[in-house]
Amino acid sequence: MADVQQGQSLVPDLNATLNETVTEGNVTAKFVATPQGTALAYGSLVFMALLPIFFGALRSVICASSKNATDMPETITSRDAAKFPIIASCTLFGLYVFFKIFTQRYVNLLLNKYSCLLGGLILSHLVSPVMNTFFPVTFSIKQYQLLFTQGSGDNKEEILNYEFDSRDIVCLALSSVVGVWYLLKKHWIANNILGLAFALNGVEMLHLNNVPTGCILLGGLFVYDVFWVFGTNVMVTVAKSFEAPIKLVFPQDLLEKGLEANNFAMLGLGDIVIPGIFIALLLRFDISLKKNTRTYFYTSFLAYIFGLGFTIFVMHTYKHAQPALLYLVPSCIGLPVFVAKLKGELTDMFSYESSAEILPHTPRLTHFPTISGSPASLADSMQHKPSSPRRRRPNPSVM
Repeated sequence: MADVQQGQSLVPDLNATLNETVTEGNVTAKFVATPQGTALAYGSLVFMALLPIFFGALRSVICASSKNATDMPETITSRDAAKFPIIASCTLFGLYVFFKIFTQRYVNLLLNKYSCLLGGLILSHLVSPVMNTFFPVTFSIKQYQLLFTQGSGDNKEEILNYEFDSRDIVCLALSSVVGVWYLLKKHWIANNILGLAFALNGVEMLHLNNVPTGCILLGGLFVYDVFWVFGTNVMVTVAKSFEAPIKLVFPQDLLEKGLEANNFAMLGLGDIVIPGIFIALLLRFDISLKKNTRTYFYTSFLAYIFGLGFTIFVMHTYKHAQPALLYLVPSCIGLPVFVAKLKGELTDMFSYESSAEILPHTPRLTHFPTISGSPASLADSMQHKPSSPRRRRPNPSVM
């Protein structure tokens, strides 16, 4: 779902549906969310948004140093960043037209199947390191390889070469249960599981090559977000019509209706992934300074919390959907730049180039990191852990 993470997931609106119509006989009443329910919904959205950013940034450090071609990140250049708002706008408007012309049910059915299939694969990739620790020693591990080539003889070109084992198949089967659950029930918990998987994978695998590129990307999407939310009804319409895990939701009537609640506040995955990849870039910049501090990572992380909190405050006050990047972009860029100016490292920040040589001896992530301290302690510990990769791209000549 690389396209979804780079384009279709950019539906960065934060919207709350505060009222629900309840019919009892001939009497129609409005359900109004309680202060407790509203606070729980907003707090849960903020917490869920922070998880993929924090852990995705940590995993991006390891991903940047990976020598495995199957785990190499997608690098966004300045040219890509400049084109991104245009591509996102075309995608967004295209979806809007689709929903206006075609039956919404069939469009969503197609998108749901695609999302659930790819969501199961991504979720399996994320939980596999955790699940591997629970397999018994007696579990039979068999190796498999998926190889696609084009041509023959000396002209044979390798298109896909992926190695996996029987444990990965079990993890994929378990992850597929979540996808099927969402496809059949559209339950908000299944939606959030898949949405978190997409967001974490996006922050981990999408890399900005430098800070100026990040500023171009965030600045362009800042304009994109403001225009499509305040200038038209396209963004809100697509966000409400698009029944796919491209947003995190949490019910404001959970306390009254339990797990069957349906009065949702929502946060688009774009509001998580786009600032998240910039925050991950600043973590890699922190590591490159070799000062054993994570000043810019923590600064940008706190700036994100402030920006998202301010978005919720404005939205709740004016009872209108807000373009979250309107508040997130200035805080996530402005505060780290201000700190760099105070520390005399502004030139270093803007001349830094993200590369695979940040942690040259860092192994691949073969288990989910246990965070007992901070990103600083994680980065230090990673440099001393032995490497034991299970997936590699073998020489095609031996096939």
